[in-house]
Amino acid sequence: MTDADRLPLSALLDALSAWQHDPADDARRAVADALDVLVTRLGLAGAALHVVAAPLVPIQVASGTLAGLPADGGVPLTAARPLGLLRLDPPDGGAAATAVHAVGLAVAAVHGEARAQRAEANLAALDVAVRGVAGVLSVERVLQEIVDRVRELADARYAALGIVDDEGVIEQFVTSGMSDEQRARIGHLPHGRGLLGLIIRENRAFRIPDIATDPRRYGFPPHHPPMHSFLGVPITMKGRSIGRLYLTEKQAAPDFSAEDQQLVERFALHAGIAMENARLHERVRRLGIASERERISRDLHDSIVQRIYGVALSLDDVPELVHEAPDEAAGRVDRAIDTLHATISEIRNFIFGLRPVLLEEGGLLTALETLADEVRLNSTVDVEVAGSEPGPLPVELSGELLSLVRESLSNVARHAQASRATISVEPADGELHIEIADDGCGFDATRTVASSHRGLRNMADRATRIGAGFRVISQPGAGTRIIVDVPYRPAEGAASP
Repeated sequence: MTDADRLPLSALLDALSAWQHDPADDARRAVADALDVLVTRLGLAGAALHVVAAPLVPIQVASGTLAGLPADGGVPLTAARPLGLLRLDPPDGGAAATAVHAVGLAVAAVHGEARAQRAEANLAALDVAVRGVAGVLSVERVLQEIVDRVRELADARYAALGIVDDEGVIEQFVTSGMSDEQRARIGHLPHGRGLLGLIIRENRAFRIPDIATDPRRYGFPPHHPPMHSFLGVPITMKGRSIGRLYLTEKQAAPDFSAEDQQLVERFALHAGIAMENARLHERVRRLGIASERERISRDLHDSIVQRIYGVALSLDDVPELVHEAPDEAAGRVDRAIDTLHATISEIRNFIFGLRPVLLEEGGLLTALETLADEVRLNSTVDVEVAGSEPGPLPVELSGELLSLVRESLSNVARHAQASRATISVEPADGELHIEIADDGCGFDATRTVASSHRGLRNMADRATRIGAGFRVISQPGAGTRIIVDVPYRPAEGAASP
């Protein structure tokens, strides 16, 4: 048994471990006392210890003749991975070598425990982050979810996800950690110069202690928050770069570590899969919409249109029959009226039957996303859907709401001269609040709605049919808000489509 094995290492181990869990003054004194007991047992007059090795919480303690002095000039603890310095009085001799060996063993043990705990915590955080993005099927939402999750994962104050076009120019830049007001003050998207461009061009990770002093920087625009520590990681899929993650301002340390980089790189692999999955899902959904439109067209032609055409043929010679065979004419007119009533009923059922198609992927919000996709594809208006899913709704209610929102989006695309519109859905106690807002030219909503605003009257009529409140808030140059407040109860026992 060596001298190190006989020394009171357990007290030093316990004290160092307690300091890692709660770095308070009492814990610091306990480490100093345990160190003093150990070196005194070896006949040494004093010791100064400085432990600095992530993820350990740094600590400096001293005792005996070295009390109050730094450990500068001391012996490194463990040669393979320096964990700190130990200065002894006297510095040489067998006792000093034994002390260095014993304290090194204690610090290495605590360091190994801390690394294991950090690795376990990182894996748990990575698992949460991956799960958070894996099931998101909207491209816009998955991009925001990715940047929010990676910011938490790396403990960064700010994070961004940049998507570039074939020319290497940033065409989409999603941020986390900044308010909408901050983003608006900064202005246009970054061009991909400086360090952002470096990652785009070289397509590899970069970890920089301070981008404010890095010679490759391009500089920040006015109103941009200050940033120093930086970590940039590309997102690749099948060998092709599909995005770049940018993280700045490490919170709990001066800069990002190699461990942070490894964690973000692992997350980036899953983020790429989630992005591709969402894009494929939206393509399939759009193909499904096109296919469904073809089916609707066929159904309308094969049944309803043909029936109306038959009614028209049956009425062609009614004017002559009115004089020659009035009873036959009256009979044809009566049969035509009955057929048209049946056709109207079939059309109504057909319209309500579209609801399962629109809602088949998850409810009202998904149906509204489908409507938003149609507007994005067929106009220059960017439509965003936000809010909470209200749950299964009665068929008539959901049909009227979808028709009302469709009419509102149609007005935005045709008349508002808008570049952006939002649809928000917020269920509350016994009420469903829906708002459609745009940044278009607006109009004087205080004036009586003229004949040219037939769409607004149609929406108001639909709101009346479902007992909903309907408001239009607009003024020239300030956009328009359509607000619908409808009392509702989720359909009991109904399964989500």
